[in-house]
Amino acid sequence: MSDQTTHYVRPDVKAFLDFLNGTDAPPMSQLGLEAARASYIAMGQLAEEPPRDLAVIRDLTCPGPAGDIPLRLYDPRETREPGPAVVFFHGGGFVIGDLESHHSLCTEIAAELDMPVIAVDYRLAPEHPFPAAPDDCEAAARWIAANSATALGRKVTGLIPMGDSAGGNLTIVVTQALVDEPAAVPVIIQVPIYPLSDDKPDHKSFLDFADGFLLTADSMQWFANAYQAVTGHKRAYPIYGEHSTTPPTVLVTASLDPIRDSGRVYGAELIRAGAEVVFLEMKGTIHGFTQVRKAIPSAQADMQSIFAAIRLLLERLK
Repeated sequence: MSDQTTHYVRPDVKAFLDFLNGTDAPPMSQLGLEAARASYIAMGQLAEEPPRDLAVIRDLTCPGPAGDIPLRLYDPRETREPGPAVVFFHGGGFVIGDLESHHSLCTEIAAELDMPVIAVDYRLAPEHPFPAAPDDCEAAARWIAANSATALGRKVTGLIPMGDSAGGNLTIVVTQALVDEPAAVPVIIQVPIYPLSDDKPDHKSFLDFADGFLLTADSMQWFANAYQAVTGHKRAYPIYGEHSTTPPTVLVTASLDPIRDSGRVYGAELIRAGAEVVFLEMKGTIHGFTQVRKAIPSAQADMQSIFAAIRLLLERLK
């Protein structure tokens, strides 16, 4: 295990890591697919805050390239004037995660931003390897842009793609696709949270945090083997996309995250290309902090910082 003493670790993060690392649980790669997916849901039930009460939580579907895509609409208001909406893509290495794993987080986003959130339940690997996930997420975003008034009962005037980890990757990929070929309404802001952006195998953060910080090198290899991303392809690794046309971006990393440096290099490319970026690196915390807000109470303040950055960029669009 990497030595926590060589890096700043918040006290509540250290307590959570000490608990996790003391359980002798087998690595995710040894659990088997169904058990790994179930354990991800179970961790959220133990470590995540309960969902917020909202006026609207409704399951629906949209057509996708391989059949209907499940969606879930969240809104703190029964009715609202036309305005932007968050399109949320969950994390989980493209292998685990679903509408349930990120349910509490989506209620938090909707409540705090006072905005509709539409979560996308894209197809998972290994049953559906790359490019199934970006295909589904792009299709869902385009459908929401074109059909919001009738299908959602609220007219969406701009999209805010947002997601964590694999969902952060998909956020960037979908944003790039909708800039290249515009949807019925524009992407106005994107919010990738601790995203994987590139295929460089030897970032320092990979080495520093390979074990003992929740997301492990073993799990990342298991995810990668399942997803079968194409090296150098911008829909797998959006660092290879065009950055000068990127909409305003809230980019979030965690300082104890093995894929921290993948997020940093993406931010550097955005800045070099002249895109507007609010870069937030949450010091002393881990990959996955958005979903363990009960176990790591300081993560709630991190979320408030993210929401404040989104509000700042929304204000600058006026």
